[in-house]
Amino acid sequence: MATGSLLISVNRATISGMIRCPAAKTGALPKRGQMNLFAVFNRDGGTFRTTDMDAYCAHAVKTFKQAGHDIDCHVVAGDDVVTTMQKAAQSDGIDGLIAGGGDGTISAAADIAWRSGLALGIVPAGTMNLFARSLKLPLDIWQVLDVLADAKVQNVDIASANGKSFVHQFSAGLHARMVRYRNSMTYGSRLGKIRASTRAAFGVMLNPPEFEVEFNAEGKVGHRKVSAISVSNNEFGSDPLMFADSLTGGHLGFYIADPLKPAGVAQLALDILRGRLKENAAVTAMTATELELHFPRERHDVRCVIDGELLPMDRDVKLKIHAGELKVLVPRDSGQVEQGVGSGI
Repeated sequence: MATGSLLISVNRATISGMIRCPAAKTGALPKRGQMNLFAVFNRDGGTFRTTDMDAYCAHAVKTFKQAGHDIDCHVVAGDDVVTTMQKAAQSDGIDGLIAGGGDGTISAAADIAWRSGLALGIVPAGTMNLFARSLKLPLDIWQVLDVLADAKVQNVDIASANGKSFVHQFSAGLHARMVRYRNSMTYGSRLGKIRASTRAAFGVMLNPPEFEVEFNAEGKVGHRKVSAISVSNNEFGSDPLMFADSLTGGHLGFYIADPLKPAGVAQLALDILRGRLKENAAVTAMTATELELHFPRERHDVRCVIDGELLPMDRDVKLKIHAGELKVLVPRDSGQVEQGVGSGI
């Protein structure tokens, strides 16, 4: 809500172009569980910016071929990612979409896979890689290929806000203000992003927002003044990065924080770091399968954050969980996967 998962933003690249690695055919009868896959890697996303993408794409083709799959591999610029993934969804004979990039790329891929019925495999190359963490995938971009090639398909939950899907969270207040502050800064490296995020966090701490909201969470109604709202795809676990431990619970997590002064924001941040979000005195937490939010006071240029992307927010927002509607590739034996710190930047 206030820190942890509040450090996500989508970096839109302007470089265009495409590298294509030919699909690898096995030349034999399909193996059990064989899939025809379409891979799209965002070369402008996080770790991929410093990776030899020709070599990476060739390695991906080899890895999936050895596991008995056919794969058509594309490395594209950030501006071309969504269009290329939509092309995959419209192609005949495609069983699954492999998407690599940051949280913004993965969120867009999940939306396309959900609406088209494709199985989604994700390569976490971003900063937080929150969806990958929830799915118990390795955070190393090379190791995850081996896991995805031997993965099983699982149905997990996906959520939506006024029809726009999200795999992690919808938020307003503290988070949106912090992302807006950070987006106003210029940075071009991991260190620069860390500095910008730190400055933005302190800026929000010194100037926390306060606004009114009316909510209806399946009969639990309220009218509150708050500093923050967060609605997650399943409840957050105890990790300071604030991601769901499981995506099969079939409900939204709903968190609201009372109006906060700077000291209150600092205490909230400390409790998040200690894994005690729900124990914070200012936080109210509940769950629901559907949630309606209404913001009674019209405010100029009000924003929300959906899976790290800063967007305009309507005065009325309806959020829903779509239980088990997203097919994803997950480790065949998640107990053997160590996530580590990952290679995302």
